[in-house]
Amino acid sequence: MGAALIRGVAPARPIRQAIACKHLNEEHLPRRILAANNTCRKDRWIVPETRIVPHIMSRPTRPAFTLAGARLGARLALPLLPGAMVFASAFGAAAAQKGLELWQTMAFSATVFAGASQMVALEVWQDPWTLTGLLVVTVLVATVNARMILMGAAIQPYMVGASRGQVAAVTFVLADANWLIGMRYHGEGGRDIGVVLGAGIALWCGWLAATLPGYLAGAVVPDPERFGLDLVMPIFFAAMLVPMWKGFRPAIPWAVAGGAALIAQALIPGYAFIIIGALAGAIAGAMIDDA
Repeated sequence: MGAALIRGVAPARPIRQAIACKHLNEEHLPRRILAANNTCRKDRWIVPETRIVPHIMSRPTRPAFTLAGARLGARLALPLLPGAMVFASAFGAAAAQKGLELWQTMAFSATVFAGASQMVALEVWQDPWTLTGLLVVTVLVATVNARMILMGAAIQPYMVGASRGQVAAVTFVLADANWLIGMRYHGEGGRDIGVVLGAGIALWCGWLAATLPGYLAGAVVPDPERFGLDLVMPIFFAAMLVPMWKGFRPAIPWAVAGGAALIAQALIPGYAFIIIGALAGAIAGAMIDDA
């Protein structure tokens, strides 16, 4: 019986209880079985009832996570590195002016790894810190980085089946640039999440590498806008969006998000325009998908 179950076929019932009959040639069934009390006629071959055991559903196949994908992601992130390093240098200079120690500045960049929120945090930096000050900086940083929730939700389908360690590594270095690189890559049919990780690691290393000289020099580039270097990121994002163009209808959420963010920035002080733009674009996208 054990062997029969392993083969996925239930053991045959006793011949007297056989319920399935069929004419077969002797080459298929070498011996003749007669059942006097069976509903089948005696001159027929009796085929014992069989029951197919359903296959156990296999686990989802893990997405590719290769070194080659990580190298590809790092190469795709190279155009953004100069702009990111300029801002990292400016952050290092601002941190030095705020009185942060070198180790504090480097730890800040290594663990937070978010240029806009790091700059916002420096604007409200206190020494010593109070409970109110901690709450304010927490809310500000969470507001600026709230878009990460939507970005993580958008990239999650491509990470189904990945291990917890892989998900943790990718989400730790997830930023606007490597998220966009990953979405474009997966939109073109790629399935290696190492691309997102490789791009994120390249940006993270560049960010740290530029934070140090910025801190030491004090103010190498105190005002990136003066040299037009603040346009590097917007230009890069615009260039990355071009291959993702799929017609006017799918692009409506882009326009809605941009318009809502611009209006909110003009009417509401602070960084609420980031959240408003993201939510407006998400709602517009959901309405278009349901239409």
